[in-house]
Amino acid sequence: MSKQQLVSNLDQSAKINEIVQQITSTKNHFQIANLVGSSLSFVVSTVFKKADKPLLLIFSDKEEAAYYLNDLEQLIGEKNVLFYPGSYRRPYQIEETDNANVLLRAEVLNRINSRKKPAVIVTYPDALFEKVITKKELEKSTLKLNVGEQISLDFVNEMLHEYNFKRSDFVTEPGEFSVRGGIIDVFSFSNDEPFRIEFFGDEVDSIRSFDVETQLSSKKLKKISIMPNVENKMLEEQRESFLKYISSKTVILHQNLELLTDKLDALFEKATTAFRELSKELNHSTPEELFCNGKYIKEQLLDFTSVAVNQPEKAQTKVNVSFQNNPQPSFNKQFDLLIEDLNKNTADGFTNYLACSSQQQVKRFKDI
Repeated sequence: MSKQQLVSNLDQSAKINEIVQQITSTKNHFQIANLVGSSLSFVVSTVFKKADKPLLLIFSDKEEAAYYLNDLEQLIGEKNVLFYPGSYRRPYQIEETDNANVLLRAEVLNRINSRKKPAVIVTYPDALFEKVITKKELEKSTLKLNVGEQISLDFVNEMLHEYNFKRSDFVTEPGEFSVRGGIIDVFSFSNDEPFRIEFFGDEVDSIRSFDVETQLSSKKLKKISIMPNVENKMLEEQRESFLKYISSKTVILHQNLELLTDKLDALFEKATTAFRELSKELNHSTPEELFCNGKYIKEQLLDFTSVAVNQPEKAQTKVNVSFQNNPQPSFNKQFDLLIEDLNKNTADGFTNYLACSSQQQVKRFKDI
């Protein structure tokens, strides 16, 4: 049986329909309980397809977020799942910015701004801790180009300098551009491949994305958005919480609200300490302008439909939807215990499904 058939079975579940019904109410707050392991991924993917609403999943840390990201990419496709990470390791340490993460953050902002169909965004406290450039500022800082548009190469060159793009012989990473004759190569922070823009006089003749290693074109494009590094904390643009940036229709799933706010407060305290130790010769934005504390995020969550998942007992109030899931028993490679458990399930009226991550694993399991 394929995972699609398994999802199809879940699609008929009364509990799934109950969740979909709950999230259609604006600013509704409810809980779901007893989702173990990847059962959360199956429920989220099914609800996403049925409700057709954007979802924001907040996990406790980066590792857990990556685990569920992989699950959801398998179930609903990579184009429908976005990862929103933190951009750097420590506040005010610009040199420790992770370019790959900055690129991922910009892709998410660009996707939201482009008003494409809803997506599932997976994140964690460190990412929500950082404020983002406002939609108005992002629009102002984004250069949009269309094939056939009348615009000079010199103007594009000037705009890239203004956006703090670095000119180089060959583009290898986001934030770089090169000019050769009537061609500009530019690596935007909103795309995982650079663009090659060819001009015919003062007209954009063609736009293609290309592979950095081979320099070969990957696909033709009719229009593009070139976005600078909007995570640069030296810039003075106005910033806001990521929760202010996303659509008001977004449904937010979180696991432990108290843990989330505690982590945000701890990060904010570190940022405040780092700010005090900065050189007074340079004018730096305050922590309040750049970062979010726990109280700030907690208050903003009230403006969304939110779902508390598997809350600790002391934090639980009313559980609207409770599943009957149990953790997988540990068999410690004793296959007689596994067989005994599978037979017991069958005797109790359950259907057993065994999931394998690859064909090689399927073959090995059959051999065993």
